[in-house]
Amino acid sequence: MVGRGAYGVAESAAYSEQWGLAVVQNVENRVRVVIAEDSVLLREGLTRLLTDLGHDVVAGVADAEALLKKVAELDAQQALPDVVVADVRMPPTHTDEGVRAAVRLRKDYPDVGVLVLSQYVEERYATELLAGSSNGVGYLLKDRVAEVREFVDAVVRVAGGGTALDPEVVAQLLGRSRKQDVLVGLTPREREVLGLMAEGRTNSAIARQLVVSDGAVEKHVSNIFLKLGLSPSDGDHRRVLAVLTYLNT
Repeated sequence: MVGRGAYGVAESAAYSEQWGLAVVQNVENRVRVVIAEDSVLLREGLTRLLTDLGHDVVAGVADAEALLKKVAELDAQQALPDVVVADVRMPPTHTDEGVRAAVRLRKDYPDVGVLVLSQYVEERYATELLAGSSNGVGYLLKDRVAEVREFVDAVVRVAGGGTALDPEVVAQLLGRSRKQDVLVGLTPREREVLGLMAEGRTNSAIARQLVVSDGAVEKHVSNIFLKLGLSPSDGDHRRVLAVLTYLNT
């Protein structure tokens, strides 16, 4: 296990002050993470960031085969991680090993969240990852990692069963020309709300983003589901996946 050393504890206050991030104090709130990234610099950087904020990075691996093996080992020890953070492209071919491993993990371990990182939007991979189970899932561009607060929020959200989709991913999925007929009945504001929903934002977060009341957002959400022929579910991440599933069928 990669634990929190004395240096990490000392540095945690700096992260909290610079990024407005709360350092996890209670063991119950710590997220257990496995990181799969072939870049040593990025892998160690993410490990340092998360451990300094109080989370537990239980393993770091460099390829998809090692990722699957490590998660299987943790399962055998009854110590599955809460979330796996994996690069889409990993050795040996640097094509789709990472996302294929992520899809397999979602199938074999539905209670483990999966957050994949990619250099740019790859629609096929995003669609494949979002198919099936509505458990925790995320797809972020690597540039988003530099926005520390957004990245950490995404890790925690996916670990808790939520959804975290990069705005660029959402824009591409919702902007498919062959799907424009699906969205034609939505107003510009409703499309904007739908995009923010698909990023995994709550109604309150959308209201803050758009500088409107919670009630206004609730009305937009109700109209969106009505126009798309969908029934809103209780879980925020479930409604997001319902929208994306509808748009990709």
